[in-house]
Amino acid sequence: MEQYFAYGDRETDYLRQRDSKLAEAIERLGRPRRRVMPDLFQALTWSILGQQISTKVCEAVWSRMLEGLGEVTPGRVMEESVASLQKFGTSFRKAGYIHSIAEQIVTGAFDLDALREMDDAEVCERLCTLPGVGVWTAEMIMLHSMQRPDIVSYGDLAIRRGMCRVYHHSKLTREMFERHRRRRNSQILIAPV
Repeated sequence: MEQYFAYGDRETDYLRQRDSKLAEAIERLGRPRRRVMPDLFQALTWSILGQQISTKVCEAVWSRMLEGLGEVTPGRVMEESVASLQKFGTSFRKAGYIHSIAEQIVTGAFDLDALREMDDAEVCERLCTLPGVGVWTAEMIMLHSMQRPDIVSYGDLAIRRGMCRVYHHSKLTREMFERHRRRRNSQILIAPV
């Protein structure tokens, strides 16, 4: 069963009050449903598979992986070779990243559950120690798996394009991005589903 990012009127009302342009966009577009993947290992695997490819291609690779493995867990991934993982349709490098992350989790070198107790900066720093994980991937994990409400990624092209549309900019500098991000930055806690 698909799960979606949990938020409601409290959060959208807060954003409307903080930013009139964002209020207009919320009114015009309505409430988006944002799919989440609560399992951190699956979310990491999905994020690595999806780097620099379309969502449609990522979904096809993910489906083949699910079908081939039965389940995407660190233990199950460790039962396969990197070459075997690559046969699902991903690059050898990405297969290596996924295999290495699974190995670190299985051996206890990396504790995924500990991330849930860390603040955003700590989670980002810790995730970025994993092969194939940079700031953008860490931010996507915090947003689409951990459901952290205050993640707005400058590294995400769709977010920057959306901000350009909302604020009528032809391009968005880092400074402009930070100004808009700070304006809407909330301290609202959203309970996971």
